[in-house]
Amino acid sequence: MPTKTYYKLVRDRIPEIIEADGKTCVCETLSDEDYLTLLDQKLNEELTEYQESKSLEELADLLEVMQAAVKARGWTLEDLERVRADKAAKRGGFEKKILLKEVRE
Repeated sequence: MPTKTYYKLVRDRIPEIIEADGKTCVCETLSDEDYLTLLDQKLNEELTEYQESKSLEELADLLEVMQAAVKARGWTLEDLERVRADKAAKRGGFEKKILLKEVRE
């Protein structure tokens, strides 16, 4: 039986899904430091997947990893929303579709 090697952070239920498919997997629980490192890698992976597919599913995956990163760094989703809202109030959002082309001195 062939073995495929991964070294990536996966969702919590992936090992049971693999085993329900009749396969065996080897997993470990990460240290907090390694978890943060792999969360950052996962953010990049999910962003790349969204950029390639432009799918709502990939945006949902990106949001899931963002929420995990917020919690892992000791913040709350309320903290994240507060910072987002403050920035939007001070600098605006992106609804007006403004392209900044140049600034002259």
